[in-house]
This record gives sequence, structure tokens and C-alpha cells, in this order.
Amino acid sequence: MRLRFFAHSWRSDWNHGNAHFLRGLTYELARLGHEVRCYEAEDAWSFVNLLQEPMAAESLEEFHSNFPNLDVRTFASPKLKEFAEDELKDADIVVVHEWNSPDVSDVILSLRGRFVYRVLFHDTHHRAYTSPKEIARIPISGFDGVLAFGEAVRRIYTEAFQARRAWTLHEAADTAHFDTTASSDSAVVNWIGNWGDEERTRELHEFLVSPLEALGTPAVVYGVRYPAEAKAVLESAGIRYGGYLPNLAAPKVYSQATLTLHIPRRYYANGLSGIPTIRMFEAMACGTPLVCSPWSDTERLFTAGQDYLCVSDGREMQSEISHLLHDEAARRQLARNGLETIRQRHTCAHRAEEFLQICEELGR
Repeated sequence: MRLRFFAHSWRSDWNHGNAHFLRGLTYELARLGHEVRCYEAEDAWSFVNLLQEPMAAESLEEFHSNFPNLDVRTFASPKLKEFAEDELKDADIVVVHEWNSPDVSDVILSLRGRFVYRVLFHDTHHRAYTSPKEIARIPISGFDGVLAFGEAVRRIYTEAFQARRAWTLHEAADTAHFDTTASSDSAVVNWIGNWGDEERTRELHEFLVSPLEALGTPAVVYGVRYPAEAKAVLESAGIRYGGYLPNLAAPKVYSQATLTLHIPRRYYANGLSGIPTIRMFEAMACGTPLVCSPWSDTERLFTAGQDYLCVSDGREMQSEISHLLHDEAARRQLARNGLETIRQRHTCAHRAEEFLQICEELGR
């Protein structure tokens, strides 16, 4: 099939976790022989910010060398209609990711009278729950269907936004690039994630800063948009701040850690429970033991206590970290279980097959 994907950015993952799964999904679809094209605005916010990072050149080089089969094409936003007219005339399926300007949806839907493609709206974000007015700017009912990264989000689209059809398509690990080949224990606890605009500041203090400070174990945090006060808190707690980490460098960081922490944004611990962050899939794919702050796996993607550990408060987090740091057998068992679960059902290759099944349903 001729598959066309519009996303905020493919080249940049700066404060853009959506890119992780999108890259992996399209990579697998291309490997299956489909003609995949990936579009982004030439001045995408994430890309512009990436260029300010010291590691920008390395990040872009790694992207191009690791995804040689992705045909990424950029457009000037004022000329989007002309660009789309040329690019979509022979498309079979067009996918518009949620983190696009509403103008992208408007243009693509306006061309349906001339072209015969089907259009899917793809959401791997929380705005449908947290900022519904933003989603209301997009004519969801004009799409043939919605791909939602969790059942809670799928229901929102069917009940609040009159989606014609909606499917749950969970994110997954890009195991073509995330694996255990770099594995070595460096006696470091890590967390990879952005500060979060007050969406988990309290949780970061309780489940990251306080436990690690109390234990005094070597620890490092990677991410962007950390304000000066946050960096000062980390430094005071003895936690190293590593700054921006290109996602393709994350497998090595995960694989060399003794264990990693998963601290989801508040929305995913309450109204959107059941949706893990992409980091959970990625860490397990690297064979890294994972300890999670309160999060309910309502969709049974994993098995708590076997694939990962989940704690209820900061004191329990400190206890579990201490336990795992001193119990190599427990770490190895946790890592094996999580890795096996990923390999059995949560890879981008699995999701590519699910995506193709959805495309078949669209034709019925």
C-alpha cells in the first residue's frame, strides 16, 4: 500500500516522545514492503529546538543512519495545500498524528473529493482528555477513523468527538533499535523524561529525588525543559543531570543501568490509567529492571510484580530501589520477564501488523 504519515517531526525527538513509536511503526511498515512517506513542517518546533542542542548534529546523523528506509519530506506551512495535492494524489491511506496544526487536517480532508485515500487520525498524546477544546478544533468526524494509544482515549473520541470508528493501537518498543546488545551493569539508577510543566513535579520529588537522595546511590536524569530550580534540586540531591538524550542513544543508557524508574505524568495515573509511557516499553526492551510510581495497568499490557514493580508511595520506592540494588537475582528475573513480554506482544512489528489489519477493516 501507499501509506502517507503526517507528524510534528520525524527528524527530531526533542520534547517529542511521539516520534519514538511513529519512527518504529513506519520503519516496520516499510520493511514489509509498503511505500511509506513521512511528512513534517520544515520549521517544526521540536526540530528548531533540537538545533540549539550541542548534540543536534549527532542526533540527526543517528536518525538518518538508523532509519534509511524512511522517506522523510518537509513542507513549508504556507504551501501545504500545493504540497499535499502533489504528494497525496495516489495515496491509499493517510495518517495524521494528533500533534499537528489543525491546518494539516483541514487541507487533507478538503482533498478527499478529488482523491480516493482513506484518512486516519492518530493520537498518542493526552490532549483529548486534558485539553478537549484543542481537539475540538479538528473535524474528527471527517476522518474515516481514529487510532488511539489507549482504551480510555479511544472512548473519548467515540463519545465526545463523534469519531466514525476508533481503534486502540498501543505504542510499543522499536526493537529494531532498542535491544540488549549494549548490556552492562554500571551501578547507576536512571530516569529518562522531561520535566513536564507541573504535570508530575510533585511525583518527581516524591518518587525520584527523595528516594535517591536518601539512598545516596549514583543516579542520572536525562531530559529537556528542566528549569533552573529543578536542576538545583537534582544537584542538591546528588543526582547528575545529563540534559538532552537523543532517543537512539537511550538503548545504551538503559542497558548499562542497574535499574530505571518510570514516573508517568499525573494524567496517566488517574483518568488515562492503562496507558504507559513509551519509555516503559523501551526500558523493558533493553532488559532493564523497572520500578514504577503509582500507575494502574487496566489494559493488562504487562504483569505487575513480574514484568515491573509498582510502588504506592515514596517510602516504598526507596525500599524497592534498595532491595533491587542488593539483589542481582531479582533484577535479572524482573528484566527477563519484562523483555519476554515485549518480545511476545509489544514490538513495533506487532503494531505494524495491527495497523494493517485496521486498514483492511477500513475497506469493508
